[in-house]
Amino acid sequence: MSKTSDLLTRREAAVTSGVGHVHPIVAERAENAEIWDVDGKRWIDFASGIGVVNTGHLHPKVKAAAKAQLDRFSHTCVHVAMYEEYIALAERLNAVAPGDSAKKTLLLNSGAEAVENAVKVARRYTGRTGVIAFDGAFHGRTLMTMSLTGRVVPYKAGFGPFVPEVFHAPFPNERYGIGIDNAIAGLEQLFKSEIERDRVAAFIIEPVQGEGGFYPVPNEFLQKLRTIADESGIVLIADEIQCGFGRTGKMFACEHAGVEPDIITLAKGLAGGFPISAIVGKAELMDAAPAASLGGTYGGNPVSCVAALAVLDVMEQERLPEKAAEMGEHMIQRLNTMVASNGTVADVRGLGSLVALEFFTGEDGNTPAPEKATQLLELARSKGLILLSCGVYGNVIRFLPPLTIEQAVLDEGLDVISACLGQMD
Repeated sequence: MSKTSDLLTRREAAVTSGVGHVHPIVAERAENAEIWDVDGKRWIDFASGIGVVNTGHLHPKVKAAAKAQLDRFSHTCVHVAMYEEYIALAERLNAVAPGDSAKKTLLLNSGAEAVENAVKVARRYTGRTGVIAFDGAFHGRTLMTMSLTGRVVPYKAGFGPFVPEVFHAPFPNERYGIGIDNAIAGLEQLFKSEIERDRVAAFIIEPVQGEGGFYPVPNEFLQKLRTIADESGIVLIADEIQCGFGRTGKMFACEHAGVEPDIITLAKGLAGGFPISAIVGKAELMDAAPAASLGGTYGGNPVSCVAALAVLDVMEQERLPEKAAEMGEHMIQRLNTMVASNGTVADVRGLGSLVALEFFTGEDGNTPAPEKATQLLELARSKGLILLSCGVYGNVIRFLPPLTIEQAVLDEGLDVISACLGQMD
């Protein structure tokens, strides 16, 4: 029996089946865009821990910062004894967040915590209770974030009832027949049939949907949402947990539309693999919450803070947002060539390095084909490439290689995809 199979047998006996496991891989070590498993097999990583290690596995500067902090202290709890690392990270995030408004930051542990606290701040600031999210959204697995998530299976099925005063509007997606005007009309219909404007505390939207299928929000729609929010006294929350931190070719995806959100939620790529999240918001909103109403025991852990500060340095010094734009262009060009040469019925799209390959079938070429995405994922795994699927229909392959990936390794992974597409039915 291999070490991998032995450990997966132990996992099955010890770990709840509710924890999903896409690939039968047990990691031993990793560096930049490569992982080696416990049996010594090398894997090219096009998943990055679901968009977490934007700066690659164990970037030397992130690793050095974390090690140095461990020689000082690992935890005091900011509610007991504050430390400079928390303050410095808040200052850096306030400075890098889009828009000219004065900002303040709260540091937490996970993306779901960030979303929960963004809603808390919006409700406290406005004195309202309603929250409007969008179909196909993913915001987390806690009760509030499940309620905001716009996809039932596997995230919501069997876990209700959900938090009240949460509503879902249509997400603009031309591929599935919902244009910008349709989406705005759907939002207006919510105001007529479900909740009046002056009871809505917040809109929450991913500028690029993650689990929903890597669909960018049209710039015009995000701009209109900003206008409606301003006219109606509604807080606009941009969930940049997966699409932020350089992935789209800009530091934050909402910058493509020239929109300044009232609050941005951050996690994943923030600290190069160390657990931390943040909400960065306009100072007036963030200060609406009274002392001791926000926070948590581990929020803004000092090791994670210094890792995040190192990530911000690397982002700037290595021009990673610019590299993401270049990487995305290269990937899209190659994928389009592959699709055309193999006669695959698929849509290739992307914003920066957030690139997707969506499979279709049927006489009209418009029927979602999740079996094709599964086949590509499994074929790629057999050739040493780690991929992830997504989408409401499960028919999308998303590409999330580290932004620091070497060109040769990127092309090696793309060569694998080309070979796999040539083998597919």
